[in-house]
Amino acid sequence: MEPRDKDVSPGAVLHIVVVGFHHKKGCQVEFSYPPLMPQEGHDSNMLPEEWKYLPFLALPDGAHNFQEDTVYFHLPPLGGDTKCVYGVSCYRQIEAKALKVRQADVTRETVQKSVCVLSRVPLFGLLQAKLQLITHAYFEEKDFSQISILKELYEHVNGSLRGSALDGSQVFLGLSPRDLILHIRQKVLILFKLILLEKKVLFYISPVSRLVGTLMSVLSLFPGMLEHGLADSSRYRPGSGEASDEGVPKAPAEGDGADPEPTSRESSESDWETLDPGVLEEGNGTDGCAGTGAGTGAPITAQPLGSQGGLTQGLLSGLEEDQYGMPLAIFTKGYLCLPYMALQQHHLLSDVSVRGFVAGATNVLFRQQRHLSDALVEVEEGGVQVHDGELRKVLSLTTADLRFADHLLKHVTDNRDDVFLDGTGWEGGDEWIRAQFALYLHALLASCSDKDHERLLSDYGAPFVAAWKGTHNYRLWNGNKHAGMAAVAPGHPFQGQYSVADVKLRLSHSVNNSDRGKKIGNAMMTTSRSVVQTSKAVGQSVGGALTSAKSAMSSWFSTLAQPGETVAQADP
Repeated sequence: MEPRDKDVSPGAVLHIVVVGFHHKKGCQVEFSYPPLMPQEGHDSNMLPEEWKYLPFLALPDGAHNFQEDTVYFHLPPLGGDTKCVYGVSCYRQIEAKALKVRQADVTRETVQKSVCVLSRVPLFGLLQAKLQLITHAYFEEKDFSQISILKELYEHVNGSLRGSALDGSQVFLGLSPRDLILHIRQKVLILFKLILLEKKVLFYISPVSRLVGTLMSVLSLFPGMLEHGLADSSRYRPGSGEASDEGVPKAPAEGDGADPEPTSRESSESDWETLDPGVLEEGNGTDGCAGTGAGTGAPITAQPLGSQGGLTQGLLSGLEEDQYGMPLAIFTKGYLCLPYMALQQHHLLSDVSVRGFVAGATNVLFRQQRHLSDALVEVEEGGVQVHDGELRKVLSLTTADLRFADHLLKHVTDNRDDVFLDGTGWEGGDEWIRAQFALYLHALLASCSDKDHERLLSDYGAPFVAAWKGTHNYRLWNGNKHAGMAAVAPGHPFQGQYSVADVKLRLSHSVNNSDRGKKIGNAMMTTSRSVVQTSKAVGQSVGGALTSAKSAMSSWFSTLAQPGETVAQADP
């Protein structure tokens, strides 16, 4: 897709777009440079059919509850282009009475607008940094007809990004794997495995900036994924779910009655932001297999990742691959990546042409519809809810996995207060974390190709590996030769003999990461406090408390593998 103005040279940025909330028409494009439609002007509201959800992505659901926010989103390619379009939108609102020039269609107390950059390259954090400054200046003008600043933004960003490499640290600007690990701890590895299995993973939290930041931080753990692995992540062939927008409220035509008004500050801003929950009631199956695995080992040292030199076009994946075959072709052939998903896009989650997705949502209706996903990531609580019991068993972390996750957590925790930690090679820093996951994935792939693979793969969980070998991304990787893999040693980075320390590690993980474990842990804490409070009665009271705790632990261990947990645990 080329820029629409013939006098504008091609660049990283395709368009600068302003989206506003109209009191009668809902969210709509108010300005675009160059124009989104070749035959239209800069102030046209018209959109390409493929981008009909752009206004709802750029001005997210519930945005009126926040003074300002930032959203990342993906758009499908237009026309003959084959690559995803990356969107960054900065939202702000201002009191109407503060405007120097108040246009006739401004009838509410506040004015809501987003300034959006549509780009060829996934430099989300870098674009956000530039866009926030421009959006602030645009609002400070208090006259939204002054669009020259937006044209200047287009020229400036294209000029500054000319020749920018996607293999440097710019791609990861604003993303924090350190914060991710501190918040969700060992469950980051469960998320990593879920995405390798190409499952339907839904992230949920509001505001949207925290949502997209968390989701993209998870994806940054996959080698080469942000740089080159998302090119096909928004393209799919519409199936039955796309055939109709039935159930989705339409914006009324001008003059079709009174303006919709919210019933309270907590309600949606308009009828266009509220959908009947019934439109989400479409069935969706899950699959999986059962089993657990175990293993142990010692830490290894990872070096900071350099640039992905020697990129070539993947013969099967079509992605730009490095010598190890990275990035894996996860987000291809109908497996979507939607950092933010508008409620109007709900049909994508059950469309027959969508194999799976990693998507982010802020609307509670998505969270309430468990059948739409295989796993729900509650970002605020740091929880990962895997709905199917068999899938929980497949994802159960082995002892070697737990050692790996604990290794990450310890290094991140030990360095959490280091003000000089800048994430560029320091142990516990962002780049170091990404290097650890690259080693984990490379070693897993090498183990799959080793003649002694059955023993080696048990450290990753035999059921998980069996499920992964059936995925699209693994079959494509395995269907080609990758020269760099010859130098990768097979075997889990933390393989080794089982020890008493592993019992403590598994106990800690089980207590912290299962519903039943948390209940037992709380009960033990209560028992401990009770013992302290009645320490004078050291005889029968203490003995009884310890006996009760021992009985509870025995009962708990015997039922660890039962379904119904937030995340199923592997037996020692």
